[in-house]
Order: sequence, then C-alpha cells, then structure tokens
Amino acid sequence: MAADDGAEDLGTGLSASLETAWGLRERPSKGPKPGLSLDRILDAGIAVAAAEGIGAVSMGRVAKELGVSTMSLYRYVSSRDELYVLMQDTATGSPPAMPADVEGWRARLEWWARAQRETFRRNLWLVRIPVSGPPATPRQLEWMEQGLAALDESGLEEGWKLSVLMLIGGFVRNEVMLMADLDEGMRAGGREPDEAMRQYARTVDALTSKAPERFPSLRRLLGVGVLDVADAEDTEFEFGLARVLDGVAVLVEGRAGKA
Repeated sequence: MAADDGAEDLGTGLSASLETAWGLRERPSKGPKPGLSLDRILDAGIAVAAAEGIGAVSMGRVAKELGVSTMSLYRYVSSRDELYVLMQDTATGSPPAMPADVEGWRARLEWWARAQRETFRRNLWLVRIPVSGPPATPRQLEWMEQGLAALDESGLEEGWKLSVLMLIGGFVRNEVMLMADLDEGMRAGGREPDEAMRQYARTVDALTSKAPERFPSLRRLLGVGVLDVADAEDTEFEFGLARVLDGVAVLVEGRAGKA
C-alpha cells in the first residue's frame, strides 16, 4: 500500500513520508518485516547512490539490498522520486553553524555557498537528482533559512533575497556538476588533470593552426599557455563566486543609494 493511503490529510500538501520527516506523523511502528524502517530504507538508498550513482537507485534495488519485497517499501515511501527527496534530505543534513566572526552579508553568503559546495562534494550523487519542485524538506528549509538570514543586513526586499539565494545555489550546484563531469571523464580516460589539459591544448592547437584567422582569440589563449595546466581545485569556483557576489553587491549598493 502507498505510504499515504488512508492517512489523515494534515493540510500541508506533502506526502505522508515527508510529513513524517517533519515530525508531523508517527513513524510506522510495525513494518512488513521486523526491523524495516524509513531510516534503514534511506540508508540503503544512500549506500547504493554513493557506490554506483543515483541512477542505480530504485525501489526494487533498495528492497533487494534490505532483503525484503519491493512492495514492502511502499508502506514507508510512495515512489522512487519521493525516495530521492528523502535521501537528499538525509545526506545533506542541517547546515553547520555559521561562525560568529563571519560578518556582513557578503562574507556570510560566501561561507554559505562554500558550505553547500562541500556538502555536494561529499555526496556527488546529490547533483544528479533532478530538481522537481521548491525546497520543502526540513534540511532544505534550514539551509534556506540560513541563506536568508545571511542577507538580513543587505537592505534587499524579501523577494530579492530569495532570488539571490537561487542564483548562488544554482551556481554552486552547476559548478560541482561540471567539475564532477570533467573529473569523471579524465579518470575514465586514465589521465591526470594536467595530462588531460595538455592533450586538450594539443588538440585545439592542431585544429586551429591551419586557419588561425578563424580562431584569433583561441590562438592567443594557446599562446600564453593557459590550456596547458589544469587549474587548482578551487580556482574556478572562487572566481565564479566572487563575480556572482560582485553583481549582488551592485544590487545592494543600489538599494542603499535609493534609501
């Protein structure tokens, strides 16, 4: 039976298992198999995702890992997509406490973005979960609360604060996904980052050298050796985050000027 079949409608618009995550419902006390619980289901799903990627996670696969029937999982989780959401909430966890010496909206947002990035990097499968709706789980809203609080002294309107968080959160997620893709591709080819970049530079050089008038900017880039060595691990992230926050700063300063 589905996780919310016959359950009382509490008016939240959430499924029964998500209401359980919020502590709005009692967790099922008796399962179809002794010892089966929502926590065990989530732990098993996370273990599969960490080892093989989120694509390997299905209700059937998790049930197999737990030694139960697939149908028995539906007492706790109504669908695979809901399983993903609950796994994400568990693996993400609550945001770490922001240090007291991190002051000012910009420094706080920098800290918040780096904390998010570290969470994603510990669980790369998280960025492979499609975004199916606005955040509604306990940890997701805790992260949102911390981000909004970071902007308390910015003077921005509340709706703009949310837009800033979406901008920065999207940048963090995209950067982690891009770096994961590049790293996966390099490792699959059996090459270290510097070796892969040198090969890439040679390829681009060979492709553009016969018609330099078509690719003058690329030829200049090759000439200074930028493509010959991989960037340090955090270089592109820090550069991009700083530029995004530069843009937010223009917005904040504009509001301060009007005030």
